[in-house]
Amino acid sequence: MDFVIAFILFTFISLIIVTVIRAMLFKPVPEAASVKHELILNEEKIVSDIVEMIRCKTISYRDETLIDTSEFEKFRELLAERYPLIHKNCGLERIGKTGLLYHWKGKSHSNPSVLMAHYDVVPAEEKSWEKPAFEGIIENGEIWGRGTLDTKSTLCGIMEAAEYLIERGFVPNQDIYFSFSGEEEIDGETCADIVTELENRGIRPAMVLDEGGAIVERVFPGVDKPCALIGIAEKGSVNIEFTMQSQGGHSSTPPRHTTAGRLAKAMVEIEKHPFRFQLTKPVREMFNTLGRYSGFALRIIFANLWLFKPVLKIVSKVSGSEMYALMHTTCAITKMDGSRAFNVLPPKASFGVNLRLLGSDNMDNAKERLKRIVKDDNIRLNIVSGMNPSKCSDIDCDEWLKLKSVVKSVWPGVIVSPYLMLGCSDSRHYCRISNKVYRFSPMELSKEQRDMIHGHNERIPITALIKTVEFYANMIYEL
Repeated sequence: MDFVIAFILFTFISLIIVTVIRAMLFKPVPEAASVKHELILNEEKIVSDIVEMIRCKTISYRDETLIDTSEFEKFRELLAERYPLIHKNCGLERIGKTGLLYHWKGKSHSNPSVLMAHYDVVPAEEKSWEKPAFEGIIENGEIWGRGTLDTKSTLCGIMEAAEYLIERGFVPNQDIYFSFSGEEEIDGETCADIVTELENRGIRPAMVLDEGGAIVERVFPGVDKPCALIGIAEKGSVNIEFTMQSQGGHSSTPPRHTTAGRLAKAMVEIEKHPFRFQLTKPVREMFNTLGRYSGFALRIIFANLWLFKPVLKIVSKVSGSEMYALMHTTCAITKMDGSRAFNVLPPKASFGVNLRLLGSDNMDNAKERLKRIVKDDNIRLNIVSGMNPSKCSDIDCDEWLKLKSVVKSVWPGVIVSPYLMLGCSDSRHYCRISNKVYRFSPMELSKEQRDMIHGHNERIPITALIKTVEFYANMIYEL
């Protein structure tokens, strides 16, 4: 017995020593200094260009009858007017419903890159805005309007940078493609059409860069420095409708369990049975990067995830929605439909959920899991639309190092980290032809500004817009 106790004590002490040593060694990795190219930008032109972009009401709707196609054509004509050197020196093809694919030939064609953005926007409830959403008003150093952050700012940044460099006789080392879609907000097929066209031509991009994470602060426990979060993968998304039929009738003689009541029970069961905890590669990479900048107590956890995974599972449940979403498939009940009168039993009732799929979860096994949870054969489940999680991109490569270097040259002092995108983007389509698809919106965004995306009073500081142009110019130099 004494031997067993001694062995347990020895094992326990050894475990403590190992975890502490690993935490002590878990420090930031030294990185080479970055060099920024100095640019003399015409800030007045840049501001004027994006203001005109905002004034094009390129609003996407799933109901095509609501789309004003003339506004989309107006935007495309605006690009030709505002960026004449690009249209003179780069090939332009229209692909799919709204796709624009520019080809800027470089000194070599062996390792082409793709810079992406979309020029459609979500609708704006202007009565809730402090200023009109489509006039591009400038006030207190900020440009107001739908699309200033998502993503006419990045499209503007790409075009301004290329126009600036072409004017100075610059030729990129490798071919560069600019890939712009006008139906990203409605999960349209334009970007997929562009990728198919490139695939048919045998073009496999060495790197793809689209919208995604940004430069943010206080998003990771124990880290005070600003962090540049670059998405190396994104969760999937699926919409599932739960429907139940009945005889309907008058509410004065209801059945013991109404259709709406049985659906409500199904909703309760779904919320009582969350999806399992998963620690995927993008999240592990983020912990491995940002955890090195935390305090020592937190470094003990992040340096020893093999031991503290159960603790992390608990922390993810109690620390908030974003941390939880990084490690679980989420299921949000978003819509319900039944009778339109208080005294009428609906002949049909339904509710809808949106799942954000993580890791090994996919549309089919998520649907089957929900069906098992509901346990009611009279409730039909139907997948309305969706996509599975994307592949995870490589970060052990020169392209990732170049991207990190450029970010740090434009924003000295930031911590660059891999990240899992919780939302979906057009870039997922490029995973078919490239294993280096990165998602980064090159701007500093506060929590308030991030909430403006798809929300009210969307606006961008002029200084942030100019930084976006600087980033793309420096990125193009390195491609």
